[in-house]
Amino acid sequence: MFEPEIYAERRARLADRIGGGLIFLPGNRLSPMNYPDNPYGFRQDGSFRYYFGLDVPGLAGTIDTDTAEATLFGAEATLGDVVWMGPQPSLIDLAASAGVHGSAPIAGLEGRLASARGADRPVHFLPQYRPENRITIQQALRIPADSTDDHASRALMQAVVDQRLVKTEAEVAEMERAVEIARNMHEYAMRLVRPGLVEREVAGLVRGIALSAGGDISFPIIFSVRGEVLHNHSWDNTMAEGQLVVHDSGAQAPSGYCSDITRTLPVSGRFTSRQREVYEAVLGAQLAAIEAIRPGVAYRDVHLVAARELATAFVALGLLRGDPDEIVAAGAHALFFPHGLGHMIGIDVHDGEAISEEMVGYGEGYERSDQFGLSALRLARELEAGWVVTVEPGAYFIPPLIDEWRAAKRHETFIDYEALDDWRDFGGVRIEDDAVVTDDGCRVLGPPIAKRPDDIEAVMAGD
Repeated sequence: MFEPEIYAERRARLADRIGGGLIFLPGNRLSPMNYPDNPYGFRQDGSFRYYFGLDVPGLAGTIDTDTAEATLFGAEATLGDVVWMGPQPSLIDLAASAGVHGSAPIAGLEGRLASARGADRPVHFLPQYRPENRITIQQALRIPADSTDDHASRALMQAVVDQRLVKTEAEVAEMERAVEIARNMHEYAMRLVRPGLVEREVAGLVRGIALSAGGDISFPIIFSVRGEVLHNHSWDNTMAEGQLVVHDSGAQAPSGYCSDITRTLPVSGRFTSRQREVYEAVLGAQLAAIEAIRPGVAYRDVHLVAARELATAFVALGLLRGDPDEIVAAGAHALFFPHGLGHMIGIDVHDGEAISEEMVGYGEGYERSDQFGLSALRLARELEAGWVVTVEPGAYFIPPLIDEWRAAKRHETFIDYEALDDWRDFGGVRIEDDAVVTDDGCRVLGPPIAKRPDDIEAVMAGD
């Protein structure tokens, strides 16, 4: 946690922005695997943790915008809790650590919300992704649980998004820590990978590094020789000579702040000439995108910089033909690059997207494209200093997509489908780093993680 004053100041700014009513910010509870005393690993709600700092299950907070007073709701530990889990901090002590002067039993939360509603005071809450919080809203505010998001406060959503997007130096320092953990995860994987290993043998050990650092992974690890499957969470393949493996993983530091890093590795320890050509194309796209990031530049335009760089390289490879600008304008490059360049990252790995991806990534003046590939762009709006974004171009050879486009003769002016016959089993390449937008550009966070082909080969060789 940060100092209590930081959370008090965040809540005061939020209360001033909303200017009327009661703000309700529920934390998360433990989620049982198969019975109540055997839960999944706990992950606190990002907005609750941002304003209250506490990584403890079963809490909730309110902020009275008329007085700026906050109240922490929770349950005191019982003797049974102490027997099974050891001494627990009191609710008053938890509240004090977050700069909160008022606390109350969790059993009184619904009454507090209902009382505000009965007094015709607005109760502001965010969209909810946990069913138990939807039920609390239903019982207290008489809103059906399956439609609570329809009643979420737009004013609160916008205020929280705006506040969370700009990172302080202290927040960036925590994200640097998360990247440092991720570096250890990725470079350890580079030293492990070899033909004959099953993917899970590496992915499991990689997660152990995150856990041993006092945090955890920031999202389920992607580690697969089927790199053309963009979010492939299966780890069942045996790695073989001549394959590439995409390793997309990040760490959650003890503070909750996240990293998200991707590297693509040759299973044999050395890139083939064809693998190196595609890898260098993706790396060139990423480096060009990083160079283009600065305040006032729309991230959609940065995405297009990467797309043009990739298209230019693929023309040289003989897979695309024509003018790269025309290829990108038509969307033909998206056969190989069907996702967006990146997203916001912070105390959540997709920072703020649980509130609204459109508010976070688009905002006023920006509308989502309906063009394949570009429609998947999560972040399009103009960048601002203090934002932290991922930069993750990729190149993939997806047989079902190739077959569908070929049958429809889609973009056949630009795409050499016959040449693609020799690439169907290539897989995919993705390279990702996290960058903070500065006053005049950007800075890639954390210590360098081997990224150039020669450097990856050196780490894999144990140099």
